[in-house]
Amino acid sequence: MDTLEMELAATLTGHQNPIFALERGYFTNTFFSGGNDKGVVEWDLQTKSFKRILCAVSSSIYALHLIPNTSFLAIALREGKVMIVDVENQKLIASIQVSKKAIFALQSIPTKNELVVVGEDGVASVWCLTDYKKIYEFAISSNTIRTIALSHDQKKIAFGDKNGDIFLFSAEDFHFLLANQKHTMPITSLIFSRSGLELLSGARDAALKISDVATLKEQHGFVPHMFTVYGIYPHPSYPVFATVSRDKSFKIWDEETYALRKTVSRDKFYDSHTLSINTGLWTTSGKYFLTAGDDKLIKVWEMKLS
Repeated sequence: MDTLEMELAATLTGHQNPIFALERGYFTNTFFSGGNDKGVVEWDLQTKSFKRILCAVSSSIYALHLIPNTSFLAIALREGKVMIVDVENQKLIASIQVSKKAIFALQSIPTKNELVVVGEDGVASVWCLTDYKKIYEFAISSNTIRTIALSHDQKKIAFGDKNGDIFLFSAEDFHFLLANQKHTMPITSLIFSRSGLELLSGARDAALKISDVATLKEQHGFVPHMFTVYGIYPHPSYPVFATVSRDKSFKIWDEETYALRKTVSRDKFYDSHTLSINTGLWTTSGKYFLTAGDDKLIKVWEMKLS
């Protein structure tokens, strides 16, 4: 097995408040960040420096989603609004008032040219990415929904709620398939495995559960962190995934055995975060893993195998 090391390549400063969202950029070697500041920031990974403020916003940013095969960035706001901004021309394309409550997660379905939006009210709304009109709306839970996952074949879509429940729907016509309580506290992260046969969920109970997609029965579970698991991020090509947590650490895990490959934290003598890590992002190449959180910093980590 390769020896895996994470080496700090840069610390990016400039945010004045906690950071909640990172997203890949439209241009090569760029990425976006957003949080409690009143704007979306674009960064240059080649120079490892600030590039520009993409746009101003009127409330906290909880999610960023670059719509595949477009230059359009969707921005989820605390005030219940979703902004669509053309990154290439730095132009506002649409401003959608989805709800009166916070929007926490966004997921496009490229085959249907649709955007699914969820948040504090537990309702999913589906928007056309051509005219930005609402196509459909359906209630998922009486609780807040913080996370969405779309299967790789774009046929299933999963949601995690504040009660610790996972809800599975058809992504083709949004009919309900299955639900199961997986956690004792709110679900904060959710992804389909690379094979598409399992769902991985992380929550405020500090647990990570691996469930069979066909039945939502738990296959495996462990406690990867001391506190909330805020994100689960599969590497683009190498068989590992990263988790980030409120315990100020991030960890790299073997995708098949779930063995721990690396812990990065100040306790392990890395120049890492001093407060909660709220979000992470692998670059497209998989060379870098980015982390950001309550200490207002973005850390750029280079993955090295030997």
